[in-house]
Amino acid sequence: MQDPSDRSEKVSTESGRSAPRIPLWSLSEDVLVEGDPGDDHVVVITRWGETKIDDVDGTVRESLRRMSMGPISLGNVMTDNGAAEWKRLHRILGKLGGSVVHSLGTERGGAPMLSVVPVARDAVFEVADVDPTLPVRLSRFAALRSSDGELLVESPLARFQVVLHRRMVSRVVVAMCAPTSIAELARALDIEQDVVADIVAYLVATGIVLLGRWQDREPARVPRFAEDADPALVRWSHHDLLFHARTRMGRHGGLTGVTFPHADTSPPPAVVKTPRTGPRYPLRRPSAEDLAASDPPLLDVVENTRLCQEMHGPVSADQIGELLFRAARVRSVSPASAGRDHMYEVSDRPYLSINGLYELEIYLCVNESSGLPRGIFHYHPQDHALTLVSDAENAMVEVLENAMVGTGAAQWPPAMITITARVARSSWMYGGIAYSLTLTHVGALQQMLCISATAMGLAACVPAIDPGDAIDTALGLEWPAEVGVGEFVFGNRHPGLVRRESPL
Repeated sequence: MQDPSDRSEKVSTESGRSAPRIPLWSLSEDVLVEGDPGDDHVVVITRWGETKIDDVDGTVRESLRRMSMGPISLGNVMTDNGAAEWKRLHRILGKLGGSVVHSLGTERGGAPMLSVVPVARDAVFEVADVDPTLPVRLSRFAALRSSDGELLVESPLARFQVVLHRRMVSRVVVAMCAPTSIAELARALDIEQDVVADIVAYLVATGIVLLGRWQDREPARVPRFAEDADPALVRWSHHDLLFHARTRMGRHGGLTGVTFPHADTSPPPAVVKTPRTGPRYPLRRPSAEDLAASDPPLLDVVENTRLCQEMHGPVSADQIGELLFRAARVRSVSPASAGRDHMYEVSDRPYLSINGLYELEIYLCVNESSGLPRGIFHYHPQDHALTLVSDAENAMVEVLENAMVGTGAAQWPPAMITITARVARSSWMYGGIAYSLTLTHVGALQQMLCISATAMGLAACVPAIDPGDAIDTALGLEWPAEVGVGEFVFGNRHPGLVRRESPL
């Protein structure tokens, strides 16, 4: 942090006039400051926990009080003993780094130009001057989006999000999509250089904007940024790293976990999807006694569960019914509470789903079967029945072609399961991690299908690519309320395929 008395540069307003620049400080909106005026301490309650601050004087108490109400200039709170007070306040605000918002304003007042909002407990914000001739550029992991009527720029590598309050600041940020410099930005955007330097310095301090070096190469200088050569980063795509950061605590600005974000505004989605209209095919329910008598030991099943590309059809309706019964049927339904008057239903099924929400749906594309017509079916896990949703040949061909390519096989598979997710079923309960958990559940279901198929003597494979938009059309999904998230191919083992013995 810099002593507010040292900040005297100029900042342009939207009208082009100049005004003295001032740094502003505030506390995050979710922070509470508790303590009686007569006490010598205060307690600051943040999303990261409670921090007790002892030996609180009037300046510290008043600063925290004003900061909890919005951005302020700390210079307005200081007394004549400014240097000593600032040193003490600097130390206290350092303890609260993960909850201190740094804004850039002007002495004319009004909304700040930008605000740097911490999203990590250990966020440390230190602004330093930036050489106006050095190259600067947005990180390739940076993302710009709308938030509460303003633009927000963030990066999974940064411990801050930056809210862009003024259009001029947005222009500066967008112009850094390619390597440039403060001097070049000022000329190109016709904005005073010291204003651009101030904006860039704040963004460089967050890590969202990179500061590089020029390297002389014929026929001209080229910019070099450490991020582009970092072996820990070059293997990450923008989307994968952003997705990871947004679904884990520590680099996420919002609430996450079991928060029931929509419980007050919408009813809980149904525990199972309403069956569609169409021809209905009840499936065989094998008895537990028969399965226990004929199944190989669990160790033998696990050791022999391997993906197999080549399959031999057709599969029977009884085999399909037994596979789905083993892996995905609803065993029971029970009530659960989200607090207050919010009740919802959960179910119990053979595969893992955290908190019993089971947002996944199963569709079956049957290519070759004895006992079922060729077509695409929806599986109702509570009734243990299939409903025909499409028998269009063009849809079947595209789905099966993708399955063949994805499994590396030489022919269409006898049958393929497509797993979809009813997004509202999980997002109604979870904040921030709903889709991440859905992908966990997909893996759990695919594993259960593989184990069940092996126990039945079937061959199974998980395609390496998905059918994309083709499956959305073939299944008649109401995208994005219901989206495809995984596939599973199965059939009879190819003649001559030898069963492996357990090595244990």
